Amino acid sequence: MECMYCKGRMVKSTAPFDVNRQGYHIHWDALPAWVCTQCGEAYFEGEEVSRIQKAISILEREVFAQEAV
Repeated sequence: MECMYCKGRMVKSTAPFDVNRQGYHIHWDALPAWVCTQCGEAYFEGEEVSRIQKAISILEREVFAQEAV
């Protein structure tokens, strides 16, 4: 696999991921990912993307539920 940015070699590893939503911050220290050995760019596979999206959906649901009270 080749990095889209620098054309470096990608290896299976882990990478951190952060997201900010509605004033909240979610951080994962090490999600499975393909990481470029040259520039460090990380690519997440479908399973990890689904987990991230699910966590964001849960957070948004909780935030909106609190705002409605």
